[in-house]
Amino acid sequence: MKSKASKKRIFRWILLMLFFSAIFVLYFHAYFGGLKKVEPIDTKEFATYAGNVSDITIPDSVRIIALGEATHGNAEFQQLKLDVFKLMVEKYGVRAFALEGDYGGCEAVNRYIHGGAGTAQEAAAAIGFPIYRTEQMAHLIEWMRQYNMTAKEGEDLRFYGFDMQIYEKNYKYLLEAAKTYAVPTAELEKLWDKSEDKYSSSYTANQKAKVIEKVRQDLLQLNDSTTAQAVHFADILLQNIALGKVIDDMLKGNALRDSLMFVNTHWIMEQEEARGNACIFISAHNGHIERRHDYGTLGKAMGALLANELGKAYFAIGTDFCKAKVSLPKGKRGKRSNHTFFSKNPLAEAAKQCGYEVCWLDFSSIPESTTLSSRLSEYTWLGDVGEGYSPLMAIFPQSYRDWDCPAILYNGMIIVTNAHPIAVREE
Repeated sequence: MKSKASKKRIFRWILLMLFFSAIFVLYFHAYFGGLKKVEPIDTKEFATYAGNVSDITIPDSVRIIALGEATHGNAEFQQLKLDVFKLMVEKYGVRAFALEGDYGGCEAVNRYIHGGAGTAQEAAAAIGFPIYRTEQMAHLIEWMRQYNMTAKEGEDLRFYGFDMQIYEKNYKYLLEAAKTYAVPTAELEKLWDKSEDKYSSSYTANQKAKVIEKVRQDLLQLNDSTTAQAVHFADILLQNIALGKVIDDMLKGNALRDSLMFVNTHWIMEQEEARGNACIFISAHNGHIERRHDYGTLGKAMGALLANELGKAYFAIGTDFCKAKVSLPKGKRGKRSNHTFFSKNPLAEAAKQCGYEVCWLDFSSIPESTTLSSRLSEYTWLGDVGEGYSPLMAIFPQSYRDWDCPAILYNGMIIVTNAHPIAVREE
């Protein structure tokens, strides 16, 4: 008969084995993105309609071309910004690039591409978000600068931002503009704590908004068309303050932010129309540019608002991956690390089986009689990784995927089968 001590040892070994087995199963589950297999697509049919990024064609009636990204933290999706925008410039005469970055930070880039001092890397860093301090973004900015060096008058490229989450550059440029137009700036200057290089803590949000609104009204009273950009700096600062009031409520914050990005994109479109340019190019996360995306009763995403207003004149290009090793921040310090995700998107799986590294699928070119067309109209998993990581994403892969119909969300998709992480430069 075994002793009690012997039975306890056996019991402990069983518990230990069960523990390590559970760890192995979780690791296997996380590494392969779940155990469920992807329902296959006819690869021969897929290959018939898949093409290269250079094959992208845009209807003449389009006023906004939107490029989404399934993640912010992959080099391939950032590289696509340059590849697709360059195509739009050369093939369709597009002259404006607008980014999911705040307007003031992107104005710093705009000044650089028009001959401003510094380097492309410094210009990219001025946008403010770590995801743009990359080699790919610097290449895009430098390409735009080189293009402008030989562009004819009025044919230059412009760089815009339609976000409002960061306020520093907007404040700086508003103050600069107010002084240029001889608008009183004493109260505006008091808002700024120069030692901390941010708003003074002695002002409430409403007090800051009142001072900025006064400067805005002073600029408007000049009745000078050249003050449009100065007024817009004030608008972005007011938007930032409004967003700050609901930022702790994720759903309300996201809904407000998207509605404001819609307003700002409209403003950019109007500025370009005044320059004689009928079409602009915008780039943001897939969730912002999708033709159908809402926040319940609180409102719709930017892309859905644009699609509702412009109809077929809004052209949305989504992106996805089969496997992606994504650079993501973790914790309050924002230290970045790489994590692997699988979209389980049948289209991405078909692209992988066909041997594509990157491919373009134009939904309008696929006949309704095909099986592929039917699959595009069915609900399926799509990769959707934001700018943040939680261990729960490994345990519950559905938390980083959307369940939706590709043909409803987009006019076409660019698929990257194996996406690699961005390398973020130090500030």
